[in-house]
Amino acid sequence: MQKNKGFTLIEMLIVVAILGIIGAIAYPSYLDSVRKSNRADAKATLNDRVQQMHRCYSRDFDFTDCSTVGTEDSAEGLYSITVAIADGGQSFEATATPKSGTPQEKDSDCQEFSINNLGEKDASPDSAGRCW
Repeated sequence: MQKNKGFTLIEMLIVVAILGIIGAIAYPSYLDSVRKSNRADAKATLNDRVQQMHRCYSRDFDFTDCSTVGTEDSAEGLYSITVAIADGGQSFEATATPKSGTPQEKDSDCQEFSINNLGEKDASPDSAGRCW
């Protein structure tokens, strides 16, 4: 008598169903982790802009003529960084907003990061202070 070797159709369907369930749970968690790690792009670029602005201020005693004023992309291109001058050139605020078409666009916890010349950090709609 010859013994059959291999898997039955039912066994294969059970394995596929288990993999589908695991994938349905793991994939959204993976995407959330990617978004959290990509926030570093905004934070690093904002901190770099703050340093550049303070170097400019130490040279000119004014933020008005600093080269980083305006809008440009973050280091990895995930965020749009805007530096705005206030109080007649005596203060500024740098803001990072996710660019459309990037994974960060769907980051509902931390949509926008900002930091000012005093080092005060803020993120919206972060109510728990977890973004920075």
